[in-house]
Amino acid sequence: MLNRSARSGASSGLLWLLGSACALIVANLYYVQPLTGLVSAALGMPRGSSGLLVTLPLIGYGVGLLFVVPLGDLIENRRLVLMLLGLETLCLLAIGRIHQPVPFLAVAFLVGATAVAVQVLVPYVTYLVPLAIRGRTVGKVMSGLMLGIMLARPLSSLMADLFSWRAIFNLSAALMAALFVTLRLALPPRQPARHSSYTELLRSMGRIYLTTPVLRRRALYHACMFGAFSVFWTAAPLWLSGPQFQLTQRGIAWVALAGVAGAIAPPIAGRIADSGLSRPGTALAMLLAVAAFLLSDLAQSGSALALGLVTACAIALDFAVSANLVFGQRAIFALAPEQRSRLNALYMATFFVGGAIGSALGGWSYARLGWPGVSAVGIALPALGLWYFSTDPAARAVAAGS
Repeated sequence: MLNRSARSGASSGLLWLLGSACALIVANLYYVQPLTGLVSAALGMPRGSSGLLVTLPLIGYGVGLLFVVPLGDLIENRRLVLMLLGLETLCLLAIGRIHQPVPFLAVAFLVGATAVAVQVLVPYVTYLVPLAIRGRTVGKVMSGLMLGIMLARPLSSLMADLFSWRAIFNLSAALMAALFVTLRLALPPRQPARHSSYTELLRSMGRIYLTTPVLRRRALYHACMFGAFSVFWTAAPLWLSGPQFQLTQRGIAWVALAGVAGAIAPPIAGRIADSGLSRPGTALAMLLAVAAFLLSDLAQSGSALALGLVTACAIALDFAVSANLVFGQRAIFALAPEQRSRLNALYMATFFVGGAIGSALGGWSYARLGWPGVSAVGIALPALGLWYFSTDPAARAVAAGS
């Protein structure tokens, strides 16, 4: 249970802090994304395997979601978050000093596994607010998370351009240490009411997944969307730095920074979800993701107009993925309150597997097929999600009613 100050509701200051914490923590998964060429060259990795630099942290994140985040239904949440932040700080300090590919990938996996602190914080905020405003509250916190994802790319590119690619990991270690102190002082304790063993908690997750169709569907919808997102942002830096556009790391950073405009989606999506319009919003988000990749196919000349089209694609795709994430979380957080950490863990783990697959496909398809191959994969993933969405009887009923 929450202490008295927490039960009184979430202040705007606390929500701001939680959103900022989510941004800083989740950014650690994405700093390497626009640096894959630089890092793989520095570590002596083949160019075709550069996708592993992004895939391994995401796989670590998925493992952490399945085996660490469920502890949020068992042990005091602030203590769990602080433990993960301490480990994250140590991993970031180490990764900035490694010069061999295998150790680097191993520690990158651990960076992802400990970054799941953010997914202990997201369900935590739902205990602070009533159901009627839960969507918009989650949307506010998720805005921070999406800003972290989107700002990580331009920030790491700029740091690499000004200093070296290792500088971003040293900076992030310092930020994690500062966040540790801040959360320790400001975050209200929350002790779960559930009293069961860790083994029982893990065993229950398979049953929850199999018996909760809303969770399965929402997780798989977003696995397709996040896979498309990862395809784009793994391959786009390689494309933009190649002979067609010849952008520097600073130029790539400006394109990535434009994608931050998509971070306005979570609060909008939260209000739409609170109004009961999540289903049509989901369909529109998937269609927008398909349209974004179709738009990128027009950017083949390498001109200023083509670069503008790539930037528009980035904004549209980031907006679609951000909105769909909130629609999914609003739906699963309306389910059993005592299972919220496990529901969130299963939801996130499923779609981060999609993201890891997308990252691998992005690097592979660009190396072998160029941008047309990347675009084809990017279109296929949300289209697959849209097809699966259309098989939901409730979605068909909405379509018939409209």
